[in-house]
Amino acid sequence: MDQSHIVALFSAFREANPHPRGELNSETPFQHLVAVVLSAQSTDVGVNRVTPGLFRTAPTPEAMVALGEEGIADHIRSLGLYHSKARYIHALSRILLERHQGEVPDDRASLESLPGVGRKTANVVLNVCFGHPTLAVDTHVFRLARRLGLARGETPEAVERELVEIIPPEFMRHAHHWLILHGRYVCTARKPKCPSCMLTPWCPRLGVEGEGVHGG
Repeated sequence: MDQSHIVALFSAFREANPHPRGELNSETPFQHLVAVVLSAQSTDVGVNRVTPGLFRTAPTPEAMVALGEEGIADHIRSLGLYHSKARYIHALSRILLERHQGEVPDDRASLESLPGVGRKTANVVLNVCFGHPTLAVDTHVFRLARRLGLARGETPEAVERELVEIIPPEFMRHAHHWLILHGRYVCTARKPKCPSCMLTPWCPRLGVEGEGVHGG
C-alpha cells in the first residue's frame, strides 16, 4: 500500500476512535497480564465472565499464589485449557514475587520469561499497561493486515515486522487496537461488513459490487 494511503487509513481510524481501548477488564497491570493469558483460545467476553470472581479473591500475585492452582482453576473452568492456564497463572505470580517484587515488568525479555507469556501477550501488556508503541498480531490483525495489503507475511511475527516498518510513529500507540476492533466487528472473517466499512477507499480486495472478498 502506498504510504499516503497508509496515513489516510490510520487517520480515518483515529478520527473515528481517538482513544481505543481493549475489551479485557482489569484494574492493575497484574490483572491485565492474567486476563491476557486467560484470553488465549478464549473470547474476551468469556474471560470477562470469570475474572471478576477471580480478581475479587486474588487481586495480587501474593493472593494468587495463596489461592493455588486448583483454586485458580475453580474460577476459570468455563475457559478452554483452564488447567494449563491455572498452572501458568500460579507460576507467573510466584515468579513476579521472587524476581520482580510482585510488580509486572515493563520490558519484553522479562515478560516473555514468564510462564504462558509469548510475544503477543508481552506486546499487549507493554502497550496497554506501559504505553509502549508495540503491536500485537492476533488473528484479527493478521487477517486485516493481509486483506488491506498492509502486510504479506505468512506468520504473525512476519506481519508484525512489516506493520512496524510501515505504520507512522504517530499511529503506533493505538494501531493494534484499531486493527483488532475493526477486524472483530467490521472486517470479519466470513462475512465482512463492506457496505458499512470506512476503509473501503483503501481496500484492494473490495469487489466492484461493494460486497468484498470473503476470504482470509
